[in-house]
Amino acid sequence: MASPLSSSPFFSHTFKPSPNFLSNSPKRKWVNTHFAFPIINEERSKNGAHTGSFKIYCGPSNEGVQGKLEHKGFPFNFFLTNHGHALKKLESLVATALIFVHIASPITSLGWDHWSIAPANAVLYSPDTKVPRTGELALRRAIPANTNMKAIQESLEDISYLLRIPQRKPYGTMEGNVKKALKIAKDERDSILTSIPAELRDKGSSLYASLIDGKGGLQDLLQGINDKDPDKVSVGLASSLDAVAEIELLQAPGLSFLLPEQYLKYPRLTGRATVELTIEKGDGTAFSPEAGGEPRKTATIQMVIDGFSAPLTAGNFAKMVVDGAYDGAKLSCANQAVLTDSGIDKSTGFRIPLEIMPSGQFEPLYRTTLSIQDGELPVLPMSVYGAVAMAHSADSDEYSSPSQFFFYLYDKRNSGLGGISFDEGQFSVFGYATTGRDILSQIKTGDVIRSAKLVEGQDRLVVPSES
Repeated sequence: MASPLSSSPFFSHTFKPSPNFLSNSPKRKWVNTHFAFPIINEERSKNGAHTGSFKIYCGPSNEGVQGKLEHKGFPFNFFLTNHGHALKKLESLVATALIFVHIASPITSLGWDHWSIAPANAVLYSPDTKVPRTGELALRRAIPANTNMKAIQESLEDISYLLRIPQRKPYGTMEGNVKKALKIAKDERDSILTSIPAELRDKGSSLYASLIDGKGGLQDLLQGINDKDPDKVSVGLASSLDAVAEIELLQAPGLSFLLPEQYLKYPRLTGRATVELTIEKGDGTAFSPEAGGEPRKTATIQMVIDGFSAPLTAGNFAKMVVDGAYDGAKLSCANQAVLTDSGIDKSTGFRIPLEIMPSGQFEPLYRTTLSIQDGELPVLPMSVYGAVAMAHSADSDEYSSPSQFFFYLYDKRNSGLGGISFDEGQFSVFGYATTGRDILSQIKTGDVIRSAKLVEGQDRLVVPSES
């Protein structure tokens, strides 16, 4: 490969694709992606030191460079800087670098401009990040509960990751996790129960006893681990975590933070609520039958909406449901999403600011997106199949639409490093589909929400007086 390059210790490869999501998704600020490694120069200076280096480096594409070369219209540039002596056999080194880049990059040699794969640095978070992969897990982590209960929860949740290890599972580690949870539960019994309001303490005591010694509790889980039965462990773990979540919900009867004064005029949800949607096919076809049943003309989806992390967004949505705004609303399918019709009467909803609670924080951020590149993750991630979020306002990405929401059909194959969606931290996620998730993939453009009902949690919906 002949090249006019000379005395160039730096080499840069840049690609810049443009993925698309919803039509009203935020404008991304892509950062050019580069790779870097050193090449040892064969020549030495008089004092014996290496005089040259060869790098594929990270940096903006507009910085001062020399010797810019366009190569057959491909979207990459070679940047040259004169440092040190000329490199021998530079042509072969450049060819080697191109082969390395071609192997390391998930792109073909043609048509780069039209590839929909996002740049490698769109998500720089560790692939080992334990992002919740189910709505139930995300909702459980979002409960602002007693620290001792959270320690029990974390110890038990670690077992779910250990269960994924094929063949020889680390049952000894699992046993240690359960014993740790038991010790915290027994040693901190008074702290756990006194965190529950007095009127709910009897129910809390009953749940606590069930968690320790009841059927499906920690003792049963420990027995399943000792039997080295992964199915038994999985069932016992799910039962124990359900009990933990119930106790935590008793410990968190309302919001753990104060809303900014300017937002007190909006409806708000001060806890959890459940919404049930009845979906009907718009073309007269049927949904797939349930096990052993007949094809269904209508199907039901239940979602849990979370006021602990998104009180304004969840509150506005709950009010819209109570007002019947979604009854008869048409659905449409976009890339990885099922959206409601944007033509819903907006006069019944509020223009709510973008509302995202970062993980590790105690209150949401408003009108601010998260920087996933810097390791920020929301308490309610969108990278979960069946996540429910509000679309952006038509005139500003800092606000959510008063009425248009969507189900996100997460697909790891279309995600970045760590399986994190490229649109993570950009939308107000306020809940998850917990029942009927299989229906989401069967919904087609033109299907209709026959009815939407707030079946649980209306007592937690606060609607300020219009006056």
